[in-house]
Amino acid sequence: MLGWTKGLAYTLKQLTRDKVTYDYPNEPIPLPDRFRGIQKFYPEKCIVCNQCVNICPTDCINLTGKKHPDPTKKGKIIDTYDINFELCILCDLCTEVCPTEAIIMTNNFELAEYSRDNLFKNLEWLDENDENIRKVNKP
Repeated sequence: MLGWTKGLAYTLKQLTRDKVTYDYPNEPIPLPDRFRGIQKFYPEKCIVCNQCVNICPTDCINLTGKKHPDPTKKGKIIDTYDINFELCILCDLCTEVCPTEAIIMTNNFELAEYSRDNLFKNLEWLDENDENIRKVNKP
């Protein structure tokens, strides 16, 4: 009989505590500042140096550039930038190595799809991925 009353007392005490769950689709989940979500890409900043492609451990990034149409200007302009999120492990190496900060990580993590073909994202999709842009941590 004593065990039953102890259990009831514990249950009643827990009913008065604040809830620790979230109403997820309706209420955003608080994420840490260093959370690594889906990338955002700024094509106007890209200098087509291919460092992100070279450092990617899963080879999921495809980057091509073409010669600048103006002969007085040096360098390349970006032609395609594609990421296969079926392979991407969101390791943040591509953002760390980018000299112009053309790639940043966002807090967006919702990438569920019904088809694997939809996990292949191109330049336009990555440029429009503006939701939940991560705050820059400055020391």
